[in-house]
Amino acid sequence: MRYGLIGCGRIAPNHIEAAKNCGIDIVAICDVVESRMAEKSEKFGLSENVHQYTDYKQMLEKENLQLTAICTESGKHASIALDCIAAGCHVIIEKPIALSMGDADAIVEAGHKRGVVVCACHQNRFNKSIRKIREAIEEGRFGRLFHGAAHIRWNRGREYYNQGDWRGTWEQDGGVLMNQCIHNIDLLRWMMGNDIDEVMAYTDNLNHPYLETEDLGLALIKFKNGSYGLIEGTSNVFPSNLEETLYLFGERGTVKAGGKSVNLIEEWRFGDGKDSEDEVKEMYHENPPNVYGYGHTPLYRDVVQAIEEGRKPYITGEDGRQALELVLAIYRSSLTRTAVKFPLGDSSTLDFEGQFNG
Repeated sequence: MRYGLIGCGRIAPNHIEAAKNCGIDIVAICDVVESRMAEKSEKFGLSENVHQYTDYKQMLEKENLQLTAICTESGKHASIALDCIAAGCHVIIEKPIALSMGDADAIVEAGHKRGVVVCACHQNRFNKSIRKIREAIEEGRFGRLFHGAAHIRWNRGREYYNQGDWRGTWEQDGGVLMNQCIHNIDLLRWMMGNDIDEVMAYTDNLNHPYLETEDLGLALIKFKNGSYGLIEGTSNVFPSNLEETLYLFGERGTVKAGGKSVNLIEEWRFGDGKDSEDEVKEMYHENPPNVYGYGHTPLYRDVVQAIEEGRKPYITGEDGRQALELVLAIYRSSLTRTAVKFPLGDSSTLDFEGQFNG
């Protein structure tokens, strides 16, 4: 399978490793900064036959690619994805899938019309811990779900934002909820039943005056099934990342996933006695070197199988759209100081420009 990578920045190594682990034929990489391509080629031993491009459109024209991964700044995801789909390429799109509902809808629709696989890269769904929790959800072990909570208590300072002038802008990124927290926000919505009635929220910029966007987000979600969700996202934790946790509380079960990227089970309590809490904690425990976890390789493997089998991937473009919708709804509620009903309708990060200008 002929594969091309677009964007050779911070997350690119995870994609290159995943492609290599799955035996995918990496034929081209692309970045507007040539030194990034050179560094990735040297680090991962990419041969001279892996062509380098500074213009992804040229890459699409010349390389006859079957699969592309889009790892650029967030604000460019949508336009690049639409060009790749138009060229007949299956796509893996780093989070968020887009920065507006209109663009997300266009990606999903284009993928259906062109008959290509569109995968939103929410790789934490492939964590061993998350797969185990999802299995319990699907087996009905929780009974009625009462509420769930996603906490992302991290630190991001000026050094991080200096790595790219697009970070922390409404045009190209969004704030802590869109960038750092969207993975766990995706998990919470997915686990709690997906269908949302309304959301109420506050966001603020408390510690990053050099950014346009929020560094704190607090939200309360009412799901249509009668359950509730809580989101706490911050990049202000002193002095470094503290935790990312996901809690689920039901009438017959209580679960907590924690660690660097919800990659271990810390609490596992069920009334059915089907398994041992200690054994589950030991078995479903990963210790990745960073917050990106180990999910990219199984995500790539699933995408390849989906292409070969003519089915949907485990994580679809629609899934990426739903995660985006929830973040934008939180932004909307914070701006208007009202509950925001679902479906959200047309919205974009650009709608919130100037919100924290004092």
